[in-house]
Amino acid sequence: MLTDEVEMIYEKRITPFGNSAKIDAPKRYRGWRAFVIIVKDGSIYFVPHP
Repeated sequence: MLTDEVEMIYEKRITPFGNSAKIDAPKRYRGWRAFVIIVKDGSIYFVPHP
């Protein structure tokens, strides 16, 4: 359960390279979707999802 105040949530697909901002994740997660949760204090939570 996330108790921090959420600033933004967005979804990205994990890829090995490209022009946009990338999500650092182990190779086994390539091709998965990831939900990035940015909270008010500047922390970022990473949630991989197949």
